[in-house]
Amino acid sequence: MAVPGSAVDAADVAPLASHIDGAVLLPGDAGYAAECASFNTALPRRPAVVAAAASTADVSRAVRFAGERDLPVGVLATGHGTSQPGNGALLITTRRLHSVTIDPRARTARAEAGTRWQEVIDGAAPYGLAPLSGSSPLVGVVGYTTGGGLSPIMGRAHGWAADRVRAFEIVTADGLLLRVTPEQDPDLFWAVRGGKDNFGIVTAIEFDLFEATRLYGGGLYFPGQYAAEVLHAFRSWTETVPVEMSASVGLLRLPPLDFVPEPLRGQFTVHVRIAYLGSPEEGARLVAPIREIAPAVIDTVTDMLFTDVAAVHAEPASPLPVYEASTRLAEFPEAAAAAILGAAGPDADCPLAMVEVRQLGGALAREPEVPNAVSGRTAPFQVFCAGVGGTMEAPFIYAGIDEVFRGLKPWRTPEGTLNWLSMRDIGPDSIRDAFGKDTYNRLVAVKRAYDPANLFRINHNIPPEL
Repeated sequence: MAVPGSAVDAADVAPLASHIDGAVLLPGDAGYAAECASFNTALPRRPAVVAAAASTADVSRAVRFAGERDLPVGVLATGHGTSQPGNGALLITTRRLHSVTIDPRARTARAEAGTRWQEVIDGAAPYGLAPLSGSSPLVGVVGYTTGGGLSPIMGRAHGWAADRVRAFEIVTADGLLLRVTPEQDPDLFWAVRGGKDNFGIVTAIEFDLFEATRLYGGGLYFPGQYAAEVLHAFRSWTETVPVEMSASVGLLRLPPLDFVPEPLRGQFTVHVRIAYLGSPEEGARLVAPIREIAPAVIDTVTDMLFTDVAAVHAEPASPLPVYEASTRLAEFPEAAAAAILGAAGPDADCPLAMVEVRQLGGALAREPEVPNAVSGRTAPFQVFCAGVGGTMEAPFIYAGIDEVFRGLKPWRTPEGTLNWLSMRDIGPDSIRDAFGKDTYNRLVAVKRAYDPANLFRINHNIPPEL
């Protein structure tokens, strides 16, 4: 039996390599670095061995192999939500599993473990349907959904993506593949929807789709000098809009690089993101108070196909080293907006590329028909901070995040979802606080039943004991 963290050689992995359809890679092998690569490059991965799964059976065989050798297991699809480097672990990559099946009659989709949201969006569009996808269609479906799934496009109208799961297929610590539904393994069905990859590796997921072919959306970019006017107006405006309207505002310090549009390059700007599910005429009427604040540098808010939804947030399409953190707010009063401006406004010496305030509420605040482990539903706003840089810049970025969060202390609430915990939030206190005592204790009990040895621990870990 291998000692966790010890070296693994070709002889050790020969039994696995001879029984899977995909590849088994060790450090130094051709393709190893590329297979371990994440979209967020701030936390390089160097596992003891990589199993590049080409089938669900490969996932099962890799999990059994790891369990027999006491190797911790991590899973990687796109790597947007990297939390731990996985040194000494077996990393199972799922990006080759990306089949999507649309059932237009039932208005559901089935997506395999490596599927990205754009694949579902494109597959559903011919039927006039759309998923509860996130701000970037490059994010993986499974990790996003099992970690909560906060859609800034349709979440306020339809709830969390985890609320809309019908079934999933999961390989548990014994290597068995289970089909899990509200009727079959209900405790596991509850836990994975919010508890993410702590209980096994989801190889496929079935979820609801919604009627949507177009939206009124895009971005309004204002000169940084209007940051106070925009942020305070946004705060008041969100109290008036219907749940069909989802919006956020970001204070941006974008680098002077070619991929940044010229008017924003190297400038401090304010970006209001708009996604409205009604008519363009009503959308224009609702957005008018924001447009009237000041002349926009860029205004991309228009009637668009849902397949072009990436234009709303306009997130980077190429990997970057990002250090990030988020917090939920119990309320967003004038003083909270002033605190953000003091820490990250135009006159602040702030190292952050973005400080975003995102409106929640609506269906996101409701309990689902089938309960799950998603917590932090009652918070009406979320603040997300991110900076880009190498390891030398990381302390300065985190110091900037802490400055923002200190100013927001009177309104912060500890509850949240795993998708919004950062690389710094891997300690048990952060994870316990995110779920709250009762939910966390129940998750521990489910973990004890399905993964008593804590095989799946290369994540924001829920251990099998309190």
